[in-house]
Amino acid sequence: MQDFIRIHEEDNVAVALRPIAQGEKVAVGPYQVTTLEEIPQGHKFALKPVGRDQAVVKYGFRIGNAKEDIPAGAWVHVHNVKTALGDLLTYRYEPVASGLKETEHVYFQGFRRADGRAGVRNEIWIIPTVGCVNSIAKALEKKAQKFVTGTVEEVIAFPHPYGCSQMGDDQENTRKVLADLVRHPNAGGVLVLGLGCENSNIPVLKEYIGEYDEQRVKFLQCQDVEDEQEEAMKLLEELAVYAGAFSREAVDASELVIGMKCGGSDGLSGITANPTVGGFSDILISKGGTTILTEVPEMFGAETILMNRCETPELFEKTVSLINDFKNYFTSHNQTIYENPSPGNKKGGISTLEDKSLGCTQKSGSAPVRGVLAYGEPVQVKGLNLLSAPGNDLVASTALAASGAQIVLFTTGRGTPFASPVPTVKISSNSKLAGHKDNWIDFNAGPMVEDRSKEEMAQALFDYVLEVASGRKVKAEEAGFHDMAIFKQGVTL
Repeated sequence: MQDFIRIHEEDNVAVALRPIAQGEKVAVGPYQVTTLEEIPQGHKFALKPVGRDQAVVKYGFRIGNAKEDIPAGAWVHVHNVKTALGDLLTYRYEPVASGLKETEHVYFQGFRRADGRAGVRNEIWIIPTVGCVNSIAKALEKKAQKFVTGTVEEVIAFPHPYGCSQMGDDQENTRKVLADLVRHPNAGGVLVLGLGCENSNIPVLKEYIGEYDEQRVKFLQCQDVEDEQEEAMKLLEELAVYAGAFSREAVDASELVIGMKCGGSDGLSGITANPTVGGFSDILISKGGTTILTEVPEMFGAETILMNRCETPELFEKTVSLINDFKNYFTSHNQTIYENPSPGNKKGGISTLEDKSLGCTQKSGSAPVRGVLAYGEPVQVKGLNLLSAPGNDLVASTALAASGAQIVLFTTGRGTPFASPVPTVKISSNSKLAGHKDNWIDFNAGPMVEDRSKEEMAQALFDYVLEVASGRKVKAEEAGFHDMAIFKQGVTL
């Protein structure tokens, strides 16, 4: 196992891959340094003196400026580094060509829907239109488990607190995301459960859903019937019969849409887990598939990398708006744009938002950006897409599912048990976490700093995702976890 890594030849810091004691002599490329203090795993130390206000460089880019003179061998972290980012910026399109080439097609065992799309699960979903019927939805989920038989894999309710007393874009978000989930191909059948007096009632929501298969989607307005649970169970039985007629069949991997997200990152996330996901993304896109990258605030500081990979000037302009609109969202609520990373990120070795963002964007691989999506907008083009959503784990992962992701890849250096509406693969950045939280972690990217190359890890992850797409359950599914969170943006009446 390596003891440390200098990620880019321009870097003036290295990252400890194991705890390094004070006084250790370290040789990194042309530098010979003696550590002046203990360097925790995942944290940075200076390879040469960095003067006050000079750039601290990692990944070949500035991750901040020194708050004070930093001598060679010193621990480099929040106590002596500050962000160098400003507010709204002006950008120039400097396109970078991608060398990604098409590769041979492969297949997974999925469910072909009547509309031609493919799902990786055959579940029955109960979607409440409003939080008032959440308890009914959960009670129905429990009662309807008797319908889990044959190819019907689960019955899942997705409670949420919205659907009424919302205004403007806030209400619009709820309607778009609920409609997106109703249309999602992982659901073989859907019961839309309404109350009757809510703003986002069933007749309103139908306008957002558009055309639908009446065998696949059923509606029940609870105020209209004497016993809503009895009536709902009848509809769920009909849905189970319909969904049970679907069986797994060979589907080209070009029909996979995979969301990419990270959270609870540490100093190894941008070195192991995120590059592994980036390599996976390139493999899938080379086979005609689609990936979606989100959490816009964690693109701040690395956004030009993505902008210059946009396939057209129009996509570049949409990406500029994606970034600046989110900055304006922060400032309109009197919040600091660069108030990040989180306490867990800092404990893991991430010092500034630039540090986190440059690690985060590793998940995008090297493919050109071919789509830029608004929150709640379904993916339309194959290849790498950028999606407008916040950094919050549950909200962003739900947004990925709403845009069409059948699976979400979630990298973490700290660990988390959460789930989303679709299978959520937890990818650890280090082997210690993978061993400690085996009940949470599905795939360990830690060997990338031990004895495996990025290419080997990316291929192993790709093979694992094909297994998940073909029915292998992830740890959160095995635990029975299914979460959903809609982006709250406006006033509640």
